[in-house]
Amino acid sequence: MIRATLLALLLLTSLSAQATGLTARVDRTQLSLDETVELTLETADATVFGKPDLQPLHSLFKVFGTRQSNKLAGTSGEARAITQWQVTLQPRQAGYVIIPPLQLGDWRSEPITLHVSEPGEDDGGQLAPIFIDASLDQDSVYVQAQVVLTLRIYHSVSLYDDSTLSPLQMPDALVERLGDPKTYEKDINGIRHGVIEVRYALFPQKSGELTIPAQLFSATTVAPAGGDYFGSRFGRSTQVKSPTIPLQVRPKPDGYPADAAWLPASSLTLVEAWNPDPGDAQLGEALTRSLLVKAEGLSSSQLPPIDVPKVSGLRGYPDQPSLNDEIGASGITGSREQREALVATRTGDFVLPAVELVWWNTREDRLERTALPERPLQIADNPELQQPDIEIEQPMDGASQRLLWPWQASSALFALTTALGFGLWLRARRQPAVTRTAQAGPTPRSLLEDLKRACLANDTQATRHALDAWARQQPETLADMAARFVPLSDALDGLNGALYSETGQRWQGEALWQAIQNLPPRQTEETQQDTAPLPPLYPR
Repeated sequence: MIRATLLALLLLTSLSAQATGLTARVDRTQLSLDETVELTLETADATVFGKPDLQPLHSLFKVFGTRQSNKLAGTSGEARAITQWQVTLQPRQAGYVIIPPLQLGDWRSEPITLHVSEPGEDDGGQLAPIFIDASLDQDSVYVQAQVVLTLRIYHSVSLYDDSTLSPLQMPDALVERLGDPKTYEKDINGIRHGVIEVRYALFPQKSGELTIPAQLFSATTVAPAGGDYFGSRFGRSTQVKSPTIPLQVRPKPDGYPADAAWLPASSLTLVEAWNPDPGDAQLGEALTRSLLVKAEGLSSSQLPPIDVPKVSGLRGYPDQPSLNDEIGASGITGSREQREALVATRTGDFVLPAVELVWWNTREDRLERTALPERPLQIADNPELQQPDIEIEQPMDGASQRLLWPWQASSALFALTTALGFGLWLRARRQPAVTRTAQAGPTPRSLLEDLKRACLANDTQATRHALDAWARQQPETLADMAARFVPLSDALDGLNGALYSETGQRWQGEALWQAIQNLPPRQTEETQQDTAPLPPLYPR
């Protein structure tokens, strides 16, 4: 209950701090009672004067000093001035301690919750001026699973800024450094020590016993006051090695499926998203389906492609996957996002099969299966793709034709003589001129020219519009033409892939134009009758 209240308070005040312009952050949220934490207060207002009121901190923390700095930061190509105050704090009590909101003029920063633990009992055993403590978050780990190595370099003497730490190299494990080193202070037996903390994520690549090698820390200590006759001061070069640590690496369990990718993680989630909403899907429109898998304790490079079964009647155009790694308190959390554009070739009901991932829960030490259930998908008719209906006049019966033909003949004769007389009258009054005829809409020839121009220009959007306009003038649908002519079907797949893929692949329209030119005419019943052999002149 206390944690939920603290999280709600932190969320509400975080939103208000974003609006006021005074932000607060710390270098870490977990520490012991004898350690220090660095609080940073920041504002981007160049007209600010004074400094934050630190009086609310004194009841909960020991305030050792405040440092102010000004710097320039670039955001969206614009430079802005930033003022920062760094405050070193040491908590006075253990448990959950809240850094209260601090006041700067009319602004208030957001509160920050710290978890302060009791100091360790064995802290007083090591009183060397410089020493290294190395620890693992677990003693044994599965092969290719994550183990976090933490190095803490303690120094009770001042150091110059030329300190270095040898790189961690392990041929039988992948090594990932977790962020930049952290610096803070800690009291050990009443002596204040500076601490440099470095963390690594290790992924062993073979089972058995693995030894984490020692690392060498080199630094120059600051000499005490005094020096030679000229007042110069000299430092002493110091080197300290970290201890070697054995690690037991367990093999993949025997009960794990042999045909599944090995995924040892402490947690794994699988979610999907659609754009646009699949409830209003129509024929010929693209639906983008995004699948996101997120695994705590695995890097994004360890996550395999998500196997999505194909569905008859739905054409898929996959995009390049998006990989991302997040660094947190527990190590690396990798994510993999796959996007695929789905285009239906017919109307009706479809069922997308379930998507399942098999993984090993290292926290519970058991086999897990995370799945997305089957999803029904209904594709409706698209009015824009329907062909216009052609009205065909029904022939009249013989009796009606016999009654109407005298009137039709007389009317036609009268109209003909009237038009002839009017034409002669106009000819006598005016000089002959050339009359331009205006076309009522695009002709099939002009539509074909537009399609050719768009294809040869490699313009996907213009080609799609020109192709739809040309297809509406044809006696059959575009789908029927693609079904009976394979080169046209392949060319349309290439066009759809370029239209629906978010990466924007380079499309060449020459193949589509060649397919349109070489499209064979449709074989109708009248054509088949015309091509049939003639009956014999003198039947037997």
